Amino acid sequence: MYKALEDLIREEQSSGIPFWKLVQKDDCKEQNKSEEQSFQEMQYIYRSMRSSFEEYDAKLLSASGLVGGEGARLQKWREAGKMVSGEFISSVMEKALKISESNACMKRIVAAPTAGSCGVVAAVFLGIQEKEQISEEKMAEALYVAAGIGGVIASRAFLSGAAGGCQAEIGSASAMAAGGLVYLLGGDAEGIANAAALALKNLLGLACDPVAGLVEVPCVKRNVMGAVNAITSAELTMAGIRSKIPPDEVIDAMRFIGRGMSEEIRETGKGGLAGTQTGIHYRESMSQSW
Repeated sequence: MYKALEDLIREEQSSGIPFWKLVQKDDCKEQNKSEEQSFQEMQYIYRSMRSSFEEYDAKLLSASGLVGGEGARLQKWREAGKMVSGEFISSVMEKALKISESNACMKRIVAAPTAGSCGVVAAVFLGIQEKEQISEEKMAEALYVAAGIGGVIASRAFLSGAAGGCQAEIGSASAMAAGGLVYLLGGDAEGIANAAALALKNLLGLACDPVAGLVEVPCVKRNVMGAVNAITSAELTMAGIRSKIPPDEVIDAMRFIGRGMSEEIRETGKGGLAGTQTGIHYRESMSQSW
């Protein structure tokens, strides 16, 4: 597994092998599998992401009753032409909400990199494929890009809210989606890493404060925010706007911030939104009914 995005940038520039292929080769070596087998597995993962969206059920509610049906409401609002954010971003928002709701309602999703952040990469990728009519093979390549970014983050910092707050989950997912989107828009390794840095920078310090300890509130809505953040970061990158802090240093900063966070805002369900009067009320009412 690569431990620095700079290594991937340097290797792509020196060898001419694209970012995604470098990640694939590294994974095949680590997992002792053929490139063909690896690619088939990545296509399967992408199809599973699509299924998690297509099999959304607006009638389902989570066990707590806090989550469900809101993706359908956003779809209705979008189809009525009332969203001001434009068709592409509106579509991505809807997908992120539906996929994350499906997770809370115990339907099948792809953890990317975690279950709590499952809607970010999937929504951005499904949205851009739909908009640009991109082949499934190209989307699988983009998943390698996203996986490579996630691998570096895991190596240098962490991917779980318990370890580093929600910046490690939604932040990492947003960085992965941003880098993958830049690849799909024709960017090189330097652009991929830059977009990941911009996306992660925007979410540094984000607390993991799930109400009642459930991956529902505010987690589901944060998937929408992470997806849109990925798009803006990719757009900035494609316009030639660069992060003043190198990508690997941004990841290191996330690690530093995460280690300094109080455990109350690291997935314990004690602080932040979980510790508000309303958050406590939900937790107590659920403990009585369960």
